[in-house]
Amino acid sequence: MMLPALLKTNLFFSESRLSPFWSSVRGLLASSIVLFLSLSSFSQTGPRGFSTLFDTTSWKNPSGVKLNPQAISFVESYMSRYGNGLQKMKDWGLPYFNMMDQVLSESGLPGQLKYLAVIESGLRSTAQSWAGAVGPWQFMPATGRRYGLKITPALDERMDYIKSTKAATRYLKDLFTQFQDWLLVIAAYNGGEGAVERAIQRSQSRDFWKLQYYLPAESMNHVKKFIATHYVFEGNGGVTTLTKQERQTQQEKLQLPLTTEELAQTTTTLLRGRYKKEAILKYTETDPQEFRRLNPSFDEAISMKGEYTLRLSHACMQVFIEKKEMILEESLQLLLKGK
Repeated sequence: MMLPALLKTNLFFSESRLSPFWSSVRGLLASSIVLFLSLSSFSQTGPRGFSTLFDTTSWKNPSGVKLNPQAISFVESYMSRYGNGLQKMKDWGLPYFNMMDQVLSESGLPGQLKYLAVIESGLRSTAQSWAGAVGPWQFMPATGRRYGLKITPALDERMDYIKSTKAATRYLKDLFTQFQDWLLVIAAYNGGEGAVERAIQRSQSRDFWKLQYYLPAESMNHVKKFIATHYVFEGNGGVTTLTKQERQTQQEKLQLPLTTEELAQTTTTLLRGRYKKEAILKYTETDPQEFRRLNPSFDEAISMKGEYTLRLSHACMQVFIEKKEMILEESLQLLLKGK
């Protein structure tokens, strides 16, 4: 997806284009605000200052994610140039963000993906690139039709906020199935799946920060614009600003709340004693990553307090209860061996 030509040098247009832009926004809001305001409210949290935003301790903040050091200079410059305009968009773009949040969440995707529409089009339904991409999500004709949008001389559903958002959601879902990494998804949305696959092959890596220079420059910067925009609107990072590896290794540090489904599929019991994680995993056959997700502070709590509220799936908990004494005995043996 290519940015409209007038957006390539400045997300919010040159000074000479500001007046007609804001006039068009007023008209768009007048026609859609009744429809969209009934949806859930969009967060009004402002961005934090750079001293907090780039603090390496922010991994410990349950609602925050540290910025990758390789993105800091780009994001600082981007926020300095476009931060004020993005702040204004929080207000006038509220109904559009509400709608996008709902559509994305209903499909099981992170609502923060709505910021892709910000960097694609500035949320303008009439945005058009020199390459022929149209609408808030900047669909090319072939991709738009592939995801169910009608494109005729009389009707172009790429300009329809709701229909194009639903189509973008399906496209993003397919891209995530292919790449399993949101930063690569953003790059592919801009430059195409082929460009990302070639970058992976040439770099021998699936980590965006390692393969970024094998991508077209526009696609590389597109990802960084997305990260920066996320920070302006959310005041922190999130699951869509992490590589797959960062997401996996930092998940327990983020201490994201368990979902309703995770809570329903698990149960807890209070442990007292020097239980070792390795023994629990061995006897219950629990996946290590799942254990870390359900019990992020297990090692620290057992070491310092000697007790912990253990959470496991119902099946694994039944095994734990049945073999509790054996697990504790093996845990003590591991401690004696210094493990």
